[in-house]
Amino acid sequence: MKRTLEEHAARFDEQADSYDDGNSPEYRACANLVIEHADPDDGDTVLDLGTGTGAIALALAPAAGRVIGRDISEGMRERARQKAADRGLENTEFGEGRFREPNLPEDADVDVVVSNFALHHLSDAEKREAIETIAGLDPARFVLGDVLFFGMPDPDEPFYSPAVDDPATVGTLVDAFTDVGFALTVVERVHDQVGVLVGERVPTGTTGEGGQ
Repeated sequence: MKRTLEEHAARFDEQADSYDDGNSPEYRACANLVIEHADPDDGDTVLDLGTGTGAIALALAPAAGRVIGRDISEGMRERARQKAADRGLENTEFGEGRFREPNLPEDADVDVVVSNFALHHLSDAEKREAIETIAGLDPARFVLGDVLFFGMPDPDEPFYSPAVDDPATVGTLVDAFTDVGFALTVVERVHDQVGVLVGERVPTGTTGEGGQ
């Protein structure tokens, strides 16, 4: 049986102090690609969903105008706040939120959404709902790094634990992206079960050459 939201939060609360020390090379490679593809400028507001200890959020903060991190684990959020304070970053904020309920400030106008190694805890139906919610924020770009299947899944690999994880196939995620109006500009494989997807907003109401 899959864990409840509260059980996931408690699990990550327990891991908060040591979480940064236990990440695999594949996780770090995926995180680096998410940071590279997010590419915010100093006028952008970035939303990091499943922010954890803030690895992605804090890496993007020097280039972004504002970074909002959301996570279900208070232990993870507190660790992210500590790291931000240690680095003197004043344009970051970390609070409770989740993919389908990000709990954004009223003045937040999101330009870039990022997430790394978090969406795979949701079922495929929940992932689709999450991506619909993200699309509803009308960002220009959504960058997802995650555990996902490029081929036949191998449960013996360290990235996939049936007790806590529910990864999707690449095709399932691509469909979810495109169904809500994102154009897939990057599908990058890090490992058979790890990759990065980048969705760019497809402009609506554009006219042809010469304004016709």
